[in-house]
Amino acid sequence: MPDEPNSIIRVYTPLVAVAAIVLVVDQVTKEWATGLDKCVDLVERPTVGFCLAHNEGMAFSFGWGSGPIIAGVAVLIVGALLFSARKVPLGSRLLMGAIAGGALGNVLDRGFRAPAPRSTNSGFMSGAVVDFLYSSFWATFNIADTAIVVGGLLLAVALWRLPDPETDPDVASPDGVLNTGASAPDADTDTSTITP
Repeated sequence: MPDEPNSIIRVYTPLVAVAAIVLVVDQVTKEWATGLDKCVDLVERPTVGFCLAHNEGMAFSFGWGSGPIIAGVAVLIVGALLFSARKVPLGSRLLMGAIAGGALGNVLDRGFRAPAPRSTNSGFMSGAVVDFLYSSFWATFNIADTAIVVGGLLLAVALWRLPDPETDPDVASPDGVLNTGASAPDADTDTSTITP
């Protein structure tokens, strides 16, 4: 039986809402960061602050210049998250939304921002991702990266701890309704003779 419209809305609304929030916050903060003309240290040791950087690769600049491939993989991951969302509880769907919003935030950069300064790349998806969160002990990153990494780690833990519906009859369905493993009595069944 196909999913009812209300069920689809109930499953996807939280995921899409979180993705939209992450996407907006990511793009607004990146736009703010493009106005930075120098690095700003918030904490001296270890150094933590804001410093504008442009990245045409992945984390730690791996795959520099591979924007179309990275964007394609990101879109496939978002598609896989949407496909899987119906099978997991609400908390996992919220984390999937954070990952999807972060992935789409970086895809938007690749599609609509200019390449990195002094870059020789041009063409489809050759824009540089704006990074601005800086620390002396880690690579420069952004809100999208944070949503992807934190959301991914928490989702892995949540899915690892998720009970197996085939071995545990008391598993919550994706819409949050507890499945006790027992079927409800038919409307024609005389419940007055049923004993607990």
